Amino acid sequence: MTTDATRHTAEETSIERTSVAELDEILGNPFTVLDDGFVRVVDYMGSDASIVQAARVSYGVGTRRLREDRALIRYLLRHAHTTPFEMCEIKLHVRVPMDIWRQWIRHRTASVNEYSTRYSVAIDSAQRTAATEWRMQSTGNRQGSDGALETGIGTILTTRESELHALTREVYDHRLELGVAREQARKDLPLSTYTEAYWKTNLHNLLHFLALRMDSHAQYEIREYARTIGEEIVAKWCPVAWQAFQDYRMHTVSFSEAEMAVIEALIRGDAEGALDSARESGLIAISTKDRSERIGREARELEPKLARLGLTAPW
Repeated sequence: MTTDATRHTAEETSIERTSVAELDEILGNPFTVLDDGFVRVVDYMGSDASIVQAARVSYGVGTRRLREDRALIRYLLRHAHTTPFEMCEIKLHVRVPMDIWRQWIRHRTASVNEYSTRYSVAIDSAQRTAATEWRMQSTGNRQGSDGALETGIGTILTTRESELHALTREVYDHRLELGVAREQARKDLPLSTYTEAYWKTNLHNLLHFLALRMDSHAQYEIREYARTIGEEIVAKWCPVAWQAFQDYRMHTVSFSEAEMAVIEALIRGDAEGALDSARESGLIAISTKDRSERIGREARELEPKLARLGLTAPW
């Protein structure tokens, strides 16, 4: 039964759907990624204000000043209080090459519905590589690339890529014409074939996705999708949270206890002490092959951090 008291409370706490004018302006507009991919916003819920509202467990806009709201959001992200960021959700429509989609779909904290090539004919588009864009395998990272092949070689590779795309599509279309089931006809399509999907996630999980996929170690192609989502969409949707994310996740430097021991010794001017700390912590280890000292990956990752502090690695 509704009483005067409950009716009065409801009137006091009535709310309106949150909208962000900057995001509404781009709603449904595709942002081109790679040669034929795109990302566009289909729908969203919440804003920076929703993060603040959830953190304060209150209703309505409240009487806090914008400066205090900004400070609260930055505090939440800085100290990994993630739940308030889950109050914001966004649904994207993406077109992405299948090999990149394989990486994307590993982020399991989203609701996904993908274009089905069992029900529909495969999208007649495959990602093309320009002659200047063929990358060489990194010698220091098994899953990464480093540098580009000569343009002359790239031209040959691009030509053969075009021929392969044309051939696989011709074979696929021929199978369909002969009545082969779509689910079987598709099996030899290349991973460069574009697929489409609706991808819905909350801001906390989206920022985690962006932190990993905007990182310089991520594959270039998925970095381009992540960069577009971040700079063209999230920056308009939740600008305060986006700036905090930039400051505390993307442009921050953290140090382990072992790294701090090396840094403190270097600041004291004790290079030998820094070496000893590195050895004790395992940053520098003894090779089992020839008993020589081996500089580990963690130590190599420390080197650019030291450089930002104006310090030089002692090894």
